[in-house]
Amino acid sequence: MVIFSASAMFFYCIALVLVTSRLFHPEGPNRRAVAGVASIAVILHAAALSQGIFTTDGQNFSLTNVISLVNWIIAFTFTVLMFRLKVIVVVPVVYACSVLSVALLWLLPPKFIIHFELYPEVLAHVVLSLMAYSALMIAALYAIQLAMIQNQLKKKQLMLSPGIPPLMTVEKQLYHLVIIGVILLSLSLATGFIFLDDMFADGKGHKAILSIMAWFVYITMLWQQYWVGCKIRTAVIYTLTGAGLLTLAYFGARIVKELILS
Repeated sequence: MVIFSASAMFFYCIALVLVTSRLFHPEGPNRRAVAGVASIAVILHAAALSQGIFTTDGQNFSLTNVISLVNWIIAFTFTVLMFRLKVIVVVPVVYACSVLSVALLWLLPPKFIIHFELYPEVLAHVVLSLMAYSALMIAALYAIQLAMIQNQLKKKQLMLSPGIPPLMTVEKQLYHLVIIGVILLSLSLATGFIFLDDMFADGKGHKAILSIMAWFVYITMLWQQYWVGCKIRTAVIYTLTGAGLLTLAYFGARIVKELILS
């Protein structure tokens, strides 16, 4: 795993340099070069994750493995969409976080063994949860980008560059991502209520409660946008609030348990 992790970090760093060095260049970064290098990093990252998660004892879903898996899903998504969506502004954040997540995977390898082969319904719930969280974290990146573009437009400091997408385009994509994330989150909560007997057990109830609160935040955002319209600043607040609640739900207690108290 060391070779795969170190190599993934190396190629992520190259992709990061390729993006940031020409982020505000009139022609923008070379998307073909970025996508090519990032694809190698994503493949190596996947290989490191495979070795870290699939063990002889079972599936190791430790905190660092899950964080790295979420970052891999986000990095994979942005790399695949490199040529279709104007997402270059947030790509440096994505690849920088991927470098950190691979480093965590390598340097902090706690164990949290699960046997999904015995509980396929739990696997379905976990997969939906990870997909929902990843989609809504991508939405949070779009929200940050949206706030930055609006702020620059107000100050009349925005540079014309292929790396800077139109404000309305980013806003539209933000709502599409939130809708996808809410659908996945709804399915995740539904499978949790159906298949998990201990969703509200001691030590786990906070996850369900915070996830439900995040769901209500996103539903409120979509309802407000549909009926009366949602200002960009309000949409950003909704999106980041929901993302914060989900992060606390998914990782709050596990950070304390696996990294601080271990």
